Parts: sequence; structure tokens; C-alpha cells
Amino acid sequence: MSLISKIKRFLGIETKPANEEAKPAKSGEVGASEQEVEKVAEENAKPRIGYIHLSGCTGDVMSLSENYDILAELLTNMVDIVYGQTLADVWEMPEMDLALVEGSVCLQDEHSLHELMEVREKANMVCAFGSCAATGCFTRYSRGGQQARPDHESFLPIADLIKVDCAIPGCPPSPEIIAKTVVALINGDMDYLQPMIDLAGMTEGCGCDLQKYVVNQALCIGCGTCAMSCQTRAVDMTSGRPEVNGDRCVKCGICYTQCPRSWWPEEQIKKDLGL
Repeated sequence: MSLISKIKRFLGIETKPANEEAKPAKSGEVGASEQEVEKVAEENAKPRIGYIHLSGCTGDVMSLSENYDILAELLTNMVDIVYGQTLADVWEMPEMDLALVEGSVCLQDEHSLHELMEVREKANMVCAFGSCAATGCFTRYSRGGQQARPDHESFLPIADLIKVDCAIPGCPPSPEIIAKTVVALINGDMDYLQPMIDLAGMTEGCGCDLQKYVVNQALCIGCGTCAMSCQTRAVDMTSGRPEVNGDRCVKCGICYTQCPRSWWPEEQIKKDLGL
């Protein structure tokens, strides 16, 4: 039974099969108007989430769909998955509240270019989901010892072509950050999302960002979060400071974004203090 049908039944409006005539209301009964039904449906509708896969390994969607212990409540009760390869049996892209876009976009792939533009039209918010979508990551900076197809040679982060509202970096992102980000988007918690919003325009990421923006600014506290977060083990701690192995770094940006000293919410702090 559809959400509209459930609400009609709750409000006392009889639903009828297509081949039956509508039954007149009994004397004294007052039914809700169609406008009231639509209003209640809108208030009770779940956020509509879509997943779009471009040029990537599908590791990000595996973090989304295969971590049932963390994401089960979110995926089954808090949102509706309305579009996505393997996630929904839908061919035409519908309107969405949030689109999670995995993978960079290949300039030689006309289908991917068209799909990316369509996502921007159909989704209220577009999220660069994973480091390939956010910075290009492997597809842009590393080929893993293999040559790319001759007709698939130029890959860009999606923010180089469309407006992106927020980014969830990682290769792949952790289930915890996926859940927290989507819940914050649902609740409209812009303070929590501010770091993700700031990342939307950062289409380059590198371990050297730690040296330039954290260590050189005397902000590093030697906590080792960058080394622990690096998914290719490209960051080591030497004498209490991060040291990046350029041969291992795939420029996913996760080390910098996970650093507790890389984002300083100055405006929010002033707001909280009433300054």
C-alpha cells in the first residue's frame, strides 16, 4: 500500500480499485480534502535518496549498503532509496532530496556527462560521495600499474563540472561518516555539515596539505589521526609529525579532512560565545 493510500485510510477516505465506482460517503461523515491528504503525505514522507555511479570501483556504495549493523536503521526507516544501480529497480531518474554521486566523471564518456547534468537538475542537494567524486583520487592520479583505455583518459572530480553541495571524502568513506552526514542533511544541521560543505569546493587533496596547512602553521599536535585515517598507509609519524610517502599517496584528501586542526569554525565559535 502506498503512503498516499495509508494516509487516505487514516483520514477516513475510502480508496477504490481502478475498476470500481467510488462509494458515496455516509450521512454525517466528513472526509478530508485532497489538499489535506497531500499536505499530510508531504509532512510524513521520508527524504528521497539517490545513488549515481560514474567512474569508480563501487567501494563507496559497498560502505553504504553492506554495513547493516550501522546503516540498517537509516536505510530502512529514515530514508527512501529511490534511484541507484543495484539499490532500486528504477530506469528513469526521479526527483530526489539528496543524490550521492560516486566516482569521477570521464570527459570522453558522454553518458556519464549527461547523467551528471541530469543529477544536478533532479536533486535538491548533490554530494560528492567518496574521494574519486571529490578529488579524482585513483582515477585522476593513479592507474595502479594499468593503462587506461585510450578513449577513457581524462577524469575530473564532479565539482569541476557542476555545483556540489557537500562532500564525503574517503576511499571508501566509513559507514559512520555516511550515516552522520545523511542524518545531518535530513535534519538540516548545517553547523555539523559545515566541514562537508567546505569540502565541496576542494577538488584537490594531498598528504602535503598536512605539511602546508597544519604543520607549517604550527597547528599540528602530533595526535596521529592523519596516519590512522590514511587508507593506503602513506602517512607515518616521525618525531611526532606526519611524513607522507608520495609513492603511496593517491590524493584522496582523507588525512587532511580527518585532522582535528584542519578546520577551525571561527564564525560558529563567535556565534556560540555571542561575539
